Amino acid sequence: MARQSREVMESDIMAAKDVSFCSFNLLNLQLPGKSVYTDKDGWSGEVYDRKIDFTAGMLARMDADLFGFQELWAPKALEEAIDRAGMAESHLLLAPPDHSGNRITCAAAIRRDLLVNEPEWIVDFPSEMVLHSTGDDPQQPEISVNLERFSRPVLRLQLRPSPDTPIIEAFVCHFKSKRPAEIYREKWYDRDTHGAHRTALGYALSTIRRTAEAAALRVLITDIAKKTETPVVLIGDMNDDKDSNTLNILSEQPRFLTALSTGGGDNALYAAQTLQEYRSVRDVYYTHIYQDQHGSLDHILVSEQFYDNSRRRLWRFDGLQVANDHLNWDDHKDSGTNDHGIILAHFKWQPARQGLV
Repeated sequence: MARQSREVMESDIMAAKDVSFCSFNLLNLQLPGKSVYTDKDGWSGEVYDRKIDFTAGMLARMDADLFGFQELWAPKALEEAIDRAGMAESHLLLAPPDHSGNRITCAAAIRRDLLVNEPEWIVDFPSEMVLHSTGDDPQQPEISVNLERFSRPVLRLQLRPSPDTPIIEAFVCHFKSKRPAEIYREKWYDRDTHGAHRTALGYALSTIRRTAEAAALRVLITDIAKKTETPVVLIGDMNDDKDSNTLNILSEQPRFLTALSTGGGDNALYAAQTLQEYRSVRDVYYTHIYQDQHGSLDHILVSEQFYDNSRRRLWRFDGLQVANDHLNWDDHKDSGTNDHGIILAHFKWQPARQGLV
């Protein structure tokens, strides 16, 4: 009996070090009657109540240690959803203190005892971020991208599942959408000259902006992760697929090792989607549907401290769930549901090295 009690106690200690992350796009969560972009009337009271119900239900269902949110307009609305989910005492809402509700922002909800230090919202690109090149060969003309800020500030926070675990550096992001930039608003736009090419030019501008944002965030993460053993997690709506250049920049395209191999990339990030695919018979991961095409725009990326085959593993991957049934039939503007799937990744404390328990 004593041995059983000791084993149960040790199991509870280990479980207390486990951690879970959720990415949750809120689809313009704004107070009723308040404007959302060019829609001055915003959500009706009835649709707003359905949005709060849906959000609260998903929060309670996912029950993550850390939620990363995108498309939040009104922190008060998210507070209402957290309260309705019965999580007001367990989770703390992190939203910009000066947020006026006239634009979307990234936010988070975290178990109250896990937060370390104050969160910050990063607006400006790091100083190392330079996108200027004369080309790799004489045939290439000079290129320069003069972006200095994120479209939506990136949230950076720190959490610690247990006093016996390292501090985890976490980022929540929301990059520029794939939707083409509306160039007809620009001073240089001439309908006769540019009208026929409006879509192509708009897509190119959106891609450039999203690519630059990914590179800027990659710089921030590299400064933390390179030549260290600091655990890092990136949660967000990257508005691009797992195999896109956007994700390649963020992840640095690590090699996923075979079953008996060990290694791990010092500066790499591993997609939870890929970790799940290695365990699945088939890929059923999608978080967005556009013109009947199923894609994955929302991701959770983790450093080698969460990668099973890493020599420096601290947490092992325990599984990923995607709540996406509502994408297939709901009219989101009436139902109160979101137009993105919600993803949840679990990690169990199981260091690869002896002596760490």
